[in-house]
Parts: sequence; C-alpha cells; structure tokens
Amino acid sequence: MKEIFGIPESKKEKRRRISRENQRKGKAGEEIVRMNYIVRGGYNVTRTGRGSDWHAEKRDLLGRVIDNTDIEVKTGRSRLSKLQEKTKKKRRGHYEVERVEPPPFFYQDP
Repeated sequence: MKEIFGIPESKKEKRRRISRENQRKGKAGEEIVRMNYIVRGGYNVTRTGRGSDWHAEKRDLLGRVIDNTDIEVKTGRSRLSKLQEKTKKKRRGHYEVERVEPPPFFYQDP
C-alpha cells in the first residue's frame, strides 16, 4: 500500500508481505490438491496434524480400505521439512508429495 504513495516499504514489512503471500499460496495449493483427490479419485480426505497436510483413504463398496496415503502439498521451490522427510521415509509407498503452482487469483488479496 505504501508503494502507491511513493513511500518505500521497510525490510520488515516486505518480509511480512512475502510471508503472507506464501501462506495464502500454500493454502490455495492445499485446497486444489484436496479437491482433486475428492472429485477425481473418490477419496475421503482429512486434515492431519503433523508430518503431512492430508490423509486420503479410498474404500470399496463393502467399506474396506483400498488405498491409504498421506499427502504433502508443496508450492514453488519449497522443500520438505525434517519431520516431513522422516514421515515420508516411515510411510514409504503411502506418502505423496504433490507440487502445485496455484493461479495468482487463488491467493492474492481481495
């Protein structure tokens, strides 16, 4: 906002602005991936607390679990944290890292 009036943005304000943009971008990416798993794959997707963003489960008509996976969503060039790396190693074939680049209108200020 300050740039409009010709007032330079401080380093602290710039860092905050970039951090907010990255958070919005991440949330938008998570929502895109969650909707893809629900709509295209027919998964039941729930939020996890640690090590991944989502837990996706697919069941057959009898209610038995067919597929069970954890999903970590990354945007841009972000890397997995140490905990995410540990979870990926622990879950082996049941851990997906989805990389997305959401369109700008998904995460920009209203």
